[in-house]
Amino acid sequence: MRIFALPLLLATAAISAAAAPLPLVVDEPLTAVQGQLLIASLPAGSRDLRVDGVAVHVERDGRIMLGVDRDFTGSQQLEWVMRDGRSARRQIMVTAREWDIDRLPARLMTPADPNGPRNLKWEAMREAEVVQVRAAREEISPLPFWRAAFQWPATGRISTHFGAQRIYGEVPASYHSGMDIAAPRGTPIRAPIPGIVRLAAGPFSLEGNIIILDHGRGLHSAMLHLSRIDVKAGDIVAQGQIIGAIGSTGRSTGPHLHWGMTWHGVRVDPEALLPPMPKEERS
Repeated sequence: MRIFALPLLLATAAISAAAAPLPLVVDEPLTAVQGQLLIASLPAGSRDLRVDGVAVHVERDGRIMLGVDRDFTGSQQLEWVMRDGRSARRQIMVTAREWDIDRLPARLMTPADPNGPRNLKWEAMREAEVVQVRAAREEISPLPFWRAAFQWPATGRISTHFGAQRIYGEVPASYHSGMDIAAPRGTPIRAPIPGIVRLAAGPFSLEGNIIILDHGRGLHSAMLHLSRIDVKAGDIVAQGQIIGAIGSTGRSTGPHLHWGMTWHGVRVDPEALLPPMPKEERS
């Protein structure tokens, strides 16, 4: 019996190794910048993807989409299961961006008066508007509209970039959560990629006339300050389809399109997804 002991042990070890394959650690990290919608690929057949422990969808061919917060610093850990059953790990290294920062004296900031009279009617109206926006973003299609190459919804002067911010003394105001495209009132707005209309309403007190598109898997576009809405909730729109027109409704100082984009609530920069604007449209 001793003659067969070693071969038997080796065979048992081989079976155990096959049943529990060694983990895969990818040394080369994925790289991203703050505010980026990162679209990358894992090996086909990957499943059970988690980013810092939070489940994230992975397509059958391995394509993934991740939103990086504007103020995130450091790294994130990807963990998933390969087709052959191995666990795998890879890091995402996030680098900082330079934002358009306007530093102003603290005296220019108008503080809210805690003892001032409350406008209960406006507060109730605003709460109802916020509920509609949140509900629209909670609707998530499984359709992969997000895989299309993005196109400009309108062209014109970029009056404000994503992430721009004013700082009064040492107090930062809220940063700009989208990109603003200034163009004449009535300029058509087209769907940058296909999607499902989840909200087409207004005018809201801040957003004016608003459209929210669901591009699938948690990616949403919000088009604000429209002069006209040409679609309704539930419509499926094709890329390039006219959905409305540029205006100055809501809290706006002039005609422009504010295009905001979120991935599961994380605000990302839509401008980074676009090809160069046609030269004849720049100003």
